[in-house]
Amino acid sequence: MLAYILRRLLLIIPTLFGIMVINFFVIQFAPGGPVEQVIAQVTGTAANATSRIGGSSGGDAAAGSARAPALGEGTSKYRGAQGLDPEFIKQIEKQFGFDKPPVERFFLMIGNYLRFDFGESYFRDRRVVDLVLDKLPVSISLGLWTTLIVYLVSIPLGIAKAVRDGSRFDIWSSAVVILGYAIPSFLFAVLLIVLFAGGSFLAWFPLRGLVSDNWAQLSWPDRILDYFWHIALPVIAMVIGGFASLTMLTKNSFIEEINKQYVITARAKGLSERAVLYGHVFRNAMLLVIAGFPAAFIGVLFTGSLLIEVIFSLDGLGLLSFEAAIKRDYPVMFGTLYVFTLIGLIVNLISDLTYVAIDPRIDFEGRDVG
Repeated sequence: MLAYILRRLLLIIPTLFGIMVINFFVIQFAPGGPVEQVIAQVTGTAANATSRIGGSSGGDAAAGSARAPALGEGTSKYRGAQGLDPEFIKQIEKQFGFDKPPVERFFLMIGNYLRFDFGESYFRDRRVVDLVLDKLPVSISLGLWTTLIVYLVSIPLGIAKAVRDGSRFDIWSSAVVILGYAIPSFLFAVLLIVLFAGGSFLAWFPLRGLVSDNWAQLSWPDRILDYFWHIALPVIAMVIGGFASLTMLTKNSFIEEINKQYVITARAKGLSERAVLYGHVFRNAMLLVIAGFPAAFIGVLFTGSLLIEVIFSLDGLGLLSFEAAIKRDYPVMFGTLYVFTLIGLIVNLISDLTYVAIDPRIDFEGRDVG
């Protein structure tokens, strides 16, 4: 197993490198980059853009932007840059590192990332690491509680459906979970706000934020209550559509195991149905379900909460990534991509090790990595 783990860890390096290469060159040559973003600010709101650029590049950039509107000569490869001083454009390119060839920029970025130095945001004047650490508690809260609740509900429900396969309970519960799966989480979130967050009916829950403004002044029991008070509606909105796939996976896994010969033999020996179900079937049937928990958590953490964060004004990683993509904030985009991809690859390895922990008969040692 140690050799398998080592091979998988070594495989992370080329996989991560390939993902970064593809995304770098796709995004770098897409229109509307950071230089164009600043040009749009200069041509639209010159005062704000001048102060932003001047703070990073010195008085020459400010002077360049001040005299830019009077200049009409020359053309530029950037859309909307006609009439701006070419020297000013070069200063913007130097500020963002675009005065270097793309290949050189890429390897400089990778070299920094190997030291976990992700640079500073182009438009927030903060280190990328600090931004991620600030937003991480919100996304972890949503991802962790959503995944736990889905598992705590889906596994018992799936077992009950498998035991009562074809019954009225099985049919009606399937209809309910499929209906919940069909409702988009953001639409359900809006409904919860209208009903319970002061929209048109009740005002039982807060509308925005992860905690109250006076959270730091509260006692620890009150802090915990305040936290769950704020997180209740976002988590409910996210879990409503998460039951269907896991419930049906649990049900089908149990049905497959229940029909195997070892279960028939256990029943023939006189074991009770509960002993057969939880003493023999559970461990084998739960292999796929439980081993997939790390990947499920990462999936919810990084991909499932964007609209929920926007609707409930939760400033998490989903909202950060979305705003970075809109503004072409490359340090935030590539820094978060690097971290998320690395975590995802490690979680895949953890999932494999979880399989072995649940069922020691599984051995990846003799298998090809891929």
